Amino acid sequence: MRFGTWESGGRERAGVVSDAGLHPLPEGTTVLDLVRAGLPAALQAGATALERPAEQLDAVRLLPPLEAPTVRDFVAFEEHVEGVRKAIDGVAEVPPEWYQAPTFYFTNPYALVGAHDDVPIPPGSQRFDFELEVAVVVGRDGASLSPEDARDHVFGYTVLNDWSARDLQAREMKVNLGPAKGKDAATTLGPWLVTADELEPYRDDDGFLALDLRVAVNGVEVGQDLLSNMGWPFEELIAYASRGTCVRAGDVLGSGTCGNGGCLAELWGRRGEAAPPPLQPGDVVEMTVEGIGTLRNRVVEGVDLPPVRPARPRSRARTRTF
Repeated sequence: MRFGTWESGGRERAGVVSDAGLHPLPEGTTVLDLVRAGLPAALQAGATALERPAEQLDAVRLLPPLEAPTVRDFVAFEEHVEGVRKAIDGVAEVPPEWYQAPTFYFTNPYALVGAHDDVPIPPGSQRFDFELEVAVVVGRDGASLSPEDARDHVFGYTVLNDWSARDLQAREMKVNLGPAKGKDAATTLGPWLVTADELEPYRDDDGFLALDLRVAVNGVEVGQDLLSNMGWPFEELIAYASRGTCVRAGDVLGSGTCGNGGCLAELWGRRGEAAPPPLQPGDVVEMTVEGIGTLRNRVVEGVDLPPVRPARPRSRARTRTF
């Protein structure tokens, strides 16, 4: 089943997606409510919603499928790490630490945008980029889960575009705290939250979801990969996220960017030049993930803000002078 959230006539609604359109849930019910109720209850609520008249997709504005309490983004594709590290650090190899355990950062849950929303370039950035990912949505609270237990905590999957200001990111990561303003301006999530059962037919013999992933800029395909090229399956990402702490229903965990052109920076690193060029206002980025759906966002001018002030000189005085 596919769940979505949309805006129509000034009202926000959630519901189920079918070939006929968008079937609303009862007023006030959100997709996050369904996730927290558990997959069996969500499927029952969805079946009831399908009996209601549908709104047409072209008459609404799609919103992110759910209001995620937290968004963790992993870096689970070896090929991506190799190419982007070359672009940012000039070193064309994967650090040995990458192989030891999954790595993630927390991104901004307030910056989620819908599948067809315009995306402004972050203030001060000249090297704007996309990142093609799939995200898993946690369906049950849990702590220190094993990968085997984590499979029962999967509610479903959605497409994630981790928009990235590469120039801001490169400066920030030299401080060794990971990305911040390089990443938190926008994250596209959508178009739907697809329940886990729908994607089980794509699972390969190694337990990975072998979904086809593609991204195009202005109608020209620049990247294609299989989700099964992840270094760890989603169950292991959930288990690692919960290690020594907890995950909760509604948490979103991104796979990290796929390889073979899943972002421009990977291609820049491999080619030694900014080709294709950084995203500019007017560019349209379209991402399609087999079994889930398509995101289509237009890049627009961002807010023009004054430069950030550098740190002030410090005296290192240890006593007050007033």
